[in-house]
Amino acid sequence: MKNASDLQRLYTEKKAVIGIVGMGYVGMPLALAGSAAGFSVVGFDIDPQKVEDITAGRSYIKHIAGSDVAEAVKAKKLRATANFAEAANVDAIIICVPTPLTAHREPDLTYVEKTTEAIAPYLRPGHLVVLESTTWPGTTDEVMKPILERGGLKAGHDFYLAFSPEREDPGNPVYSTRKIPKVVGADDPVGLSLAQTLYGALVSTVVTVSSTKTAEAVKLTENIFRAVNIALVNELKVVYDAMGIDVWEVIEAAKSKPFGFMPFYPGPGLGGHCIPIDPFYLTWKAREFEISTRFIELAGEINTAMPHYVIQRLAHELDQRAGRGLRGAKILIAGIAYKKNVDDTRESPAFKLIELLEKRGAETAFYDPHVHQIPKLREHPTFAGRTGISPTPAVLSGFDAVVIATDHDDVDYAALCAGSKLIVDTRNACARAGIASDKVVKA
Repeated sequence: MKNASDLQRLYTEKKAVIGIVGMGYVGMPLALAGSAAGFSVVGFDIDPQKVEDITAGRSYIKHIAGSDVAEAVKAKKLRATANFAEAANVDAIIICVPTPLTAHREPDLTYVEKTTEAIAPYLRPGHLVVLESTTWPGTTDEVMKPILERGGLKAGHDFYLAFSPEREDPGNPVYSTRKIPKVVGADDPVGLSLAQTLYGALVSTVVTVSSTKTAEAVKLTENIFRAVNIALVNELKVVYDAMGIDVWEVIEAAKSKPFGFMPFYPGPGLGGHCIPIDPFYLTWKAREFEISTRFIELAGEINTAMPHYVIQRLAHELDQRAGRGLRGAKILIAGIAYKKNVDDTRESPAFKLIELLEKRGAETAFYDPHVHQIPKLREHPTFAGRTGISPTPAVLSGFDAVVIATDHDDVDYAALCAGSKLIVDTRNACARAGIASDKVVKA
């Protein structure tokens, strides 16, 4: 049995064993940060392929170098397992599992609950358990704690609970896991001190808050801020387009103001695991207090409508330029990752575009230099396994239009434009590449 002072020493001296549950886009970078800092890390995942890849020193995430994984494994600082009984042998358990929405856009805590139930039998005195998954304020205390306390151990006395919201930005070359400040919150001073010490050994800056509930609210606030501001520029895009004004030109000029303005950019809809989902965790919880989150819900409505707007623009341009509708049209989607320069397709608006096009009778294909095959998807399971094409001039000539949904840097937009009959650009990628052509329509 280790007491709090033992844990403090182990964390400070980097002799603790850290267990990370969920070796995805959040868990894997955190595991590598931990191993690079000198800790021994055990990665837990129910996906046998991930366990096999880590054991072999391979990376299954494009922006994470396989050499980094191989080095950590070779140094015996990182290993992976699907056996949760091994949680009994670690000194901290960090949970990084998905928190999606149900079909009715309500929080789905299945992964959090099942993970907590899986580690509960192996909880021992002295454990520090940290949730990183984005969720509604109160989850750590109201959902996780009761499950962990079923065995008789008490949080804040026998073991310690904390929340530290993940802040990964996949593919960001400037802000790695270590460079992004970490917020930590706990409901007892010892738990807070332990979490602060542990993360202080992993990242450059730790910001402490007074409770797990406050830390949970921090993450929601960050992503709601982005969702609302993206909704604003998406709405401005529609308004300015009707007026014949280029919203991207407006934003570029507006951001020259050195105070009181922060640029956000429109797009075909929201993507990624956080921004399209997290705001609804707060709106759901707010109903318990009989509070309506009208501003957040309106932003959600605007962002959700963007794929429909793009399809309307595409249909209009096909009608005006080619005298045809979408039925039977061949449309190429350029970019299906949710953001540029990564292979992460979670909640990508490109899939909604494909769905809407095919419902209207169009034939679709995709090109993405970072995603060669569509992985398993929660909302569009039938798309899994589709493979991308290479946009050669001969191939492009067979499409009626190209929709740029993701603006990867390593796309030859000049060649794409030259070989296409019509481009509907949702990201202003062609203009940024210096291409001025009447083939290009911004949407």
